Amino acid sequence: MTITGRVPLLLLAGLVPVVLRPAASTVWMWLLLVGLVTAADWLLAPRPASLEVTRRPPGTVRTGTPADSRLTVTATGRGVRALVRDAWQPSAGATDNRHRVVLRPGARALLTTPLLPRRRGDLQALGVTVRVPGPLGLACRQATLDVPGTVRSLPAFESRKHLPSRLARLRDLDGRAAVRVRGQGTEFDSLREYVRGDDVRSIDWRASARNRSVVVRTWQPERDRRVVLVLDTSRVSAGRIGDVPRLDSAMDAGLLLAALAARAGDRVDFLAGDRTVRSRVRAAGARDIAARLQEAMADLEPVIAEADWSALAGEVTRLGRQRALVVLLTPLEPAAVYEGLLPVLPTLVRHHRVVVASVKDPALGDLVGTRGSLDEVYAAAAASQVLGERERAARVLRTLGVDVLDADAERLPPLLADHYLALKARGLL
Repeated sequence: MTITGRVPLLLLAGLVPVVLRPAASTVWMWLLLVGLVTAADWLLAPRPASLEVTRRPPGTVRTGTPADSRLTVTATGRGVRALVRDAWQPSAGATDNRHRVVLRPGARALLTTPLLPRRRGDLQALGVTVRVPGPLGLACRQATLDVPGTVRSLPAFESRKHLPSRLARLRDLDGRAAVRVRGQGTEFDSLREYVRGDDVRSIDWRASARNRSVVVRTWQPERDRRVVLVLDTSRVSAGRIGDVPRLDSAMDAGLLLAALAARAGDRVDFLAGDRTVRSRVRAAGARDIAARLQEAMADLEPVIAEADWSALAGEVTRLGRQRALVVLLTPLEPAAVYEGLLPVLPTLVRHHRVVVASVKDPALGDLVGTRGSLDEVYAAAAASQVLGERERAARVLRTLGVDVLDADAERLPPLLADHYLALKARGLL
C-alpha cells in the first residue's frame, strides 16, 4: 500500500476536534478513524492486475538517436484511474515516463516514452509500475509488472558525415575523373595519346609504332583487395577521452574505413578481441558492411586484460593468406606496444600492409602548453614525457614498415580514410 498527500492533510485536520475537546482519547480516536478510512480506500481500489499491459518493441537505433517505447494499457475489469511508470535502465535515457490514464471498462490507451540511448548494447526495460488510487484518493494499490522490452543501441557512426567527400575522391581514383596512376596495386585500363607530364615509363612503344603519335597506357586502382580491421578490446581501450571511451572512437574510425572500402569494391573482414576473439565478421564485398559491423560492435566492451596479439595475428592469417591492408585499431600505449604488439609485427608486415590507428588524447597537448603555476609545470613535464614515449613507440613501428596514424577522436576517422585512399592511389594495397 502507498498513501497520498491527502493522508497527512487529513491528520492535520484532526487539530480541530483536538482543540474543541483536548484529550488524549480524542487524538487516538482521530488516528484510528484516519487509519480505517485509509484502509477502506485501499481495499476499494482496483487491483493493478486488472490492467493488461503490452509493449511494442522499440527496435534498433544508433547511440544518441531518439527512439520510443510504446505501451498499450487495457482495462480488463471496471474503469480505472492510474499512474503508469515505464522504467528503463539509466543509459536508455528515458524521459517523461510517468503517464496518467483514465480508462473505462474495456478501453485502452497508448502510452509513449521517449528514449535517447547513451551507450551501446541491449538496453533493458526494468518493468512497468502501476499505481491505482482508491475512490477517496487516500491510498493506492501499487505493483510492478514484468513487461520485457529491449532497445538495441548501435555505435553512433558520427564519422558518416565524412563519407560523401571520400566517395568523391574514390570516384576520381576509379577513373571517372581521368585520374590514372601506376603502382603495385594497379591494373591496365586503356590507351591514349601522350601529353606533356605523362610518365615516359607508361609509353606503349608497340602501339606507338602503329600510330602517328606516341601512345601511353593508363592504369586504374585494382578492386577486390582485402581490408582487415582488428579492433583491440583490451584494457588500453577502456580509457576515456572526454566522455567517450577510446574503444568507441576506434569503432567510429573503423566504420568509416569499412564503408569506404566496400564502396571501392574491396573485401572487408573484421576482428575484435583481447585475450580471445570477441567478434568476427567475414563480410567480403557486402554493400551493407557498416550495418553489419555496427551489429557486431554493439555488445563489445573493454576487458581489463592484456591483448594476446599472437592469437589475434593468427586469426588474421586464418582469414586468408592473400596480401591485405591490416588496420590495427589500438591505442599507441608504449608498454602495450613493446610487450605485446611488437613481437608479432615482423610476420604481419612480411605478408600484409599494416596500419596502426590510435586515438590520441588532446588534453596531453593542452597540458604541455600550460605552465602558469608550479603544479602546471609538473603536469606539463609529465605530459611531455608521455608524448615523447608515444612518439618513440611510433618511430619503432615505422622502422618495421608499419604506417602509424595517431590523432584525436574527431580527426582519426577522416585521416584513416585519406590514408587508405592514398595507398590505393599509389597502388600499394
